[in-house]
Amino acid sequence: MSADDHKHKQHDEHDHEEVELAPREYSVDLAAIRERLSKSSGKEYWRSLEELSDNPHFAELLHREFPRQASELDESVDRRDFLKLAAASLALAGLSGCGGPPSESIVPYVTQPTGLTPGKPQFYATALQMGADAIGLLVESHEGRPTKIEGNPDHPGSLGASNAFAQASVLGLYDPDRAQVVTHQGNIESWGAFLETAAGAAKVLKTGAGLKILTGSVTSPTLAAQIRGLLTQYPQAKWHQWEPAGSDGAREGAKLTFGRVVSAVYRPEKAEVILSLDADFLASGPGHLRYAKQFARRRKLSGAGSEMNRLYVLEPTPSVTGASADHRVPMRASDVGLFARALAGKLGLGGGAPLPAGSEKLLETVAGELQKHRGASLVIAGEQQPAEVHALAHAMNQALGNNGATVYYTEPAEAQPVNHAESIRELCADMHNGRVDTLLILGGNPVYDAPRDYDFAEKLKKVRLAVRLGAYADETAEHCQWNIPEAHYLESWSDARAFDGTASIVQPLIAPLYQGKTAHDVVGAFSDKPGMSAYDRVRATWLGGHTEKEWRKWLHDGVIEATAFAPLSLTTKWSPASMPAAKPLAADQIEFVFRPDPCVYDGRFANNGWLQELPKPASKLTWDNAALVSPKTAEKFGFKHSSAFVGGEHGQTISDIAEIELSGGKVSAAVWTLPGQAEGVITLPLGYGRSKSGHAGTNKGFNAYAVRSAAALWTATGGSVRKTGETYPLACTQAHHNMEGRELVRSASFEEFKKNPGFTQLPEEEKMKGLSLYKEFEYPGYAWGMAIDLASCNGCNACVVACGAENNTPIVGKEQVLRGREMHWIRIDRYYEGSLDDPAMLFQPVPCQQCENAPCEQVCPVGATTHSAEGLNDMVYNRCIGTRYCSNNCPYKVRRFNFFRYQDWETPEFKLMRNPEVTVRSRGVMEKCTYCVQRINNVRIEAEKENRPIRDGEIVTACEAACPSEAIVFGNANDPKSRVAKLKAQQRNYTILAELNARPRTTYLGAVKNTNPELERPEHPAKETK
Repeated sequence: MSADDHKHKQHDEHDHEEVELAPREYSVDLAAIRERLSKSSGKEYWRSLEELSDNPHFAELLHREFPRQASELDESVDRRDFLKLAAASLALAGLSGCGGPPSESIVPYVTQPTGLTPGKPQFYATALQMGADAIGLLVESHEGRPTKIEGNPDHPGSLGASNAFAQASVLGLYDPDRAQVVTHQGNIESWGAFLETAAGAAKVLKTGAGLKILTGSVTSPTLAAQIRGLLTQYPQAKWHQWEPAGSDGAREGAKLTFGRVVSAVYRPEKAEVILSLDADFLASGPGHLRYAKQFARRRKLSGAGSEMNRLYVLEPTPSVTGASADHRVPMRASDVGLFARALAGKLGLGGGAPLPAGSEKLLETVAGELQKHRGASLVIAGEQQPAEVHALAHAMNQALGNNGATVYYTEPAEAQPVNHAESIRELCADMHNGRVDTLLILGGNPVYDAPRDYDFAEKLKKVRLAVRLGAYADETAEHCQWNIPEAHYLESWSDARAFDGTASIVQPLIAPLYQGKTAHDVVGAFSDKPGMSAYDRVRATWLGGHTEKEWRKWLHDGVIEATAFAPLSLTTKWSPASMPAAKPLAADQIEFVFRPDPCVYDGRFANNGWLQELPKPASKLTWDNAALVSPKTAEKFGFKHSSAFVGGEHGQTISDIAEIELSGGKVSAAVWTLPGQAEGVITLPLGYGRSKSGHAGTNKGFNAYAVRSAAALWTATGGSVRKTGETYPLACTQAHHNMEGRELVRSASFEEFKKNPGFTQLPEEEKMKGLSLYKEFEYPGYAWGMAIDLASCNGCNACVVACGAENNTPIVGKEQVLRGREMHWIRIDRYYEGSLDDPAMLFQPVPCQQCENAPCEQVCPVGATTHSAEGLNDMVYNRCIGTRYCSNNCPYKVRRFNFFRYQDWETPEFKLMRNPEVTVRSRGVMEKCTYCVQRINNVRIEAEKENRPIRDGEIVTACEAACPSEAIVFGNANDPKSRVAKLKAQQRNYTILAELNARPRTTYLGAVKNTNPELERPEHPAKETK
């Protein structure tokens, strides 16, 4: 957080010539909210603290929707912000209007490439490596331009799904802030000059005593073979690894239990009861896409006779997996370990520990359920938990007979699994002692994210030749003599293993836009074959003993057959009884936990505008991180959750700034009060506070690495927190709408569902059906519709990014988000139910509802909003004159208005990225979800060419394709055999705001939680569903 940001100000003279009003600021009374919720007489859902505060200014603001002082004439934006946006990835995503592109000549191919039809996209299989995993992908390409990412259904790591990082990676390809040229000492050099330098260094190295290689986790068999070959060539060289968001705990826990590093592969689809010990296994870590899909398939309900699994989650800070839990228990990270020890003792494994306060009943219940479902239960330890907790999880799974049933163990996907904290410590020690002559840094950003007490930047100064392969001219690049631009994975040849060992070929879809090189090229420069291409190296790895036909099949399928690791037969060599006595944390002691940010991860995606503007699943913050605290912790330190309502704004949250001193470092951070956060825990999300990241990522949020030490990578104590008296504005999207007491999201326990499968149906809605002054449309052919299962949706955000990538939706920046002008065509509303301190959390994706009796169509004065013959609520962009009547009349608030024009038709990268099948809208135009009408039309054309009807499941919308939990289903509602029609026929199906008789085509299946009747929340006992 920059010094200028510390002093909160409402506006300045550049702010769009908007009339300034006196700010109306108020602080949320947490005690009053807690008391109100405790007196609730039934299920009450709420979305934000502002909503519960009953502040009249908040209600007035939302009713006005478009504040009176919002500019309607000014074409410009703040010059400072425009200069930031125009050159950054914000503009890449379509901070763009659709003023006409410049005239160009169309030149045909001299020789038409085989299989290429102009205007028809092609798809290629590849893989994205992140940490110790690789996600199998299919990439859509238009005339050689990658434009959209999908999951590879044939890949065991993705099963056709994708996550927000994969979806947004196409934006990273076209980012003009990427490193573009080879530099030496800051001056542009050639790749040939670097090869000469490398050859000279290779001659001097001799046995390699001063050669060190630093990488992240490597799952590429080819790169691993290259590095091992280099270590053979230089016997005294050494390979180090560092992943700031890696899991040393998992590696060391396996070594403790089995005497060697192994990987656990889970089978959640076979488990009746799952216990997560601070494991966000549905949204992060190796295999999470597969786990999300398999877990959700056990929660698909077709009627009262259906069955569900049950998930218990203990965690210090709300997560996607915690939101999906049937029982989520806020608990300090250190207390999770105490509970695991006590549970192991309860299961007869010996040992034990003092229980966290108030968890006696939980222990009895969980232990009983695990024993009841021996061989069909599962215990998962989180990546951020220490080795002992992982060892306890392994031991409990072994004792419960789960090994080989709901979990099995394989060789690790990492080519060289090591303790990363110890590995980078050794490297820093060698640099400090002058034992490093040549250092190759392949990816990563250790100057920014290495433990602060290692002072990597200072020690790097002692290295004679530091060579960095990196995607950006970032913090680490600033300290290296040679900087080589790293090729994007969509520009590269390589290979990678998924978490279960399955190998894939990483193939390029486009020639490098800049002078990008791969790790294969840089390592090869120091070997005896410096001129060998990455393509030849990968082929040499896999083609031995195989045919060209097999090679082509691997490229086509994206999977190399029979490469998954076989399950290992292991013997437990450790007992919980051997653990030393536990040392519980004092009840009043503050615990700090570090977590990868759900949007920018460890910082590698900081310059990605799509991810910066993506609301975080739990907090719904954009463009910043914040120190997360529970309501009780906020009250203890006097941190206020305040909001201000001023002219032209849709409300902004004013957060107090805290100064945090920890592990010898100091950082100032905005504080965010988060219901469901464990009391006494302050969560510090990683990945922000970048000093050199690019226009979109620099100076956003605070740098949590500044207080992260090697001894406390994930959990730390002994720090101090001080309220500075300064404030900082945060952009949160969840306060832009108000439920006004209406049951938009509906849920029930599994027991309630079995008694009443139609729990979502409300009597008052039945009375309104069929009442309309307008003649109903007839749909003799197709009637497109969507059903969204709230029991499956986990709020992971993949659909939001996928929609933006497919439909060229704009990114507007923090200031415009503060004004309520975010442009996502689908939003995910987060709901709470229950007490302020321990609420259940639900998610509801909200795209355009595609109403049959659409309120928006009835008020458009120029017919820009029309109704198609198949029931789509269409937008005719060139008719729209921007009255915004349609948005004002839309009860679902899913329409988006382009207040400004941010077009740039001159930068070549911008043109390459956009989906050519979707119009880029201009300033003054309304836009919204179209059910991906371009995809509907493409399938319709193919069906007509083959003289057949469109098959069920043939049309897949972008959000549906990305969803890892299969919560979104699209199809023809007129076909009773279609999946969507069958879902809509379920008693659980309902429409939101049905009393308005808009008759939405998008409907919802109510959420169902398989809660244990023995564990009711003390502040919110079970009550009958309304």
